[in-house]
Amino acid sequence: MSMYDVEKETRVLIVDDHEVVRIGLRTLVEHHGGLQVVGDAGTAAEAVAMAISLRPDVVLMDVRLPDESGIEACRKIRSALPDTRVLMLTSFSDDEAIFASIMAGASGYLLKRIEAEQLYQGIIAVAQGESLLDPHVSKQIVSRVKQISNEPLGKGMESLTKREQEILELIAEGFTNREIADKVFLSEGSVRNYVSSILQKLDVSHRTQAAVYYIERKPKEE
Repeated sequence: MSMYDVEKETRVLIVDDHEVVRIGLRTLVEHHGGLQVVGDAGTAAEAVAMAISLRPDVVLMDVRLPDESGIEACRKIRSALPDTRVLMLTSFSDDEAIFASIMAGASGYLLKRIEAEQLYQGIIAVAQGESLLDPHVSKQIVSRVKQISNEPLGKGMESLTKREQEILELIAEGFTNREIADKVFLSEGSVRNYVSSILQKLDVSHRTQAAVYYIERKPKEE
C-alpha cells in the first residue's frame, strides 16, 4: 500500500525521445492505482503543446530531447501552467542540468536507475506539492550551492555593465541565447559575446553557475 492517500487519479504526461522508453514508462505508471497517463510526447515542442492542451498534474520529463532540452520545455510548461508539476527523469547525474532544472521550475529530478515503486512515489509526491531529488543528486546540489554562495564577490556583479546585468537576469530566468536576443533586440551572436563576458567577469565556467551566482546575490527588493 502506498504511503500516500490518493483521492483522485493523478494525470501524467510522459516525455521521452525514445518510443520504447515511453511505452515502458507508461506501463510502469499505469500499473499503479491512482495514476493515469493522459499522453506521451517525443519532443520538447510536442511536450509543451500537449501539456497546454491536456493540463496534466505531473509531466515526467526527459532532460535530453532532440529539438530543445527538457529543461527549456519545463520552463515553458511551468510558465503557461503554474499548477502543473514537472519531474525530470534522466540517465545522467549532471549537476549543471540539476541547477538548470530547478531554476526552470522543476519539482524534482530522478535518475532512471530508480525502482518502479520509487518512480510512483515520486510522481505522487510532486503532485502533492513536494520537492523531490534523488539522494545522490541532493548531496551534489547542496554542495554546489554552498560553494557558489560562499565564493568571494570579487569584481563580480558590480563589474557588469547595465546590459550585462540585464542579460544575466534573463539567463537566471532560464531563457536561451536566442530568446534573450529577441527580448533585448540584439543578434544571437552579440548575446553570446555578452554571455562570455559575464562568465569571465564572474569567474564561472557555465551559464548555470552564473545564474546561481545571480540568484544568490541579486539586489534585494525594497
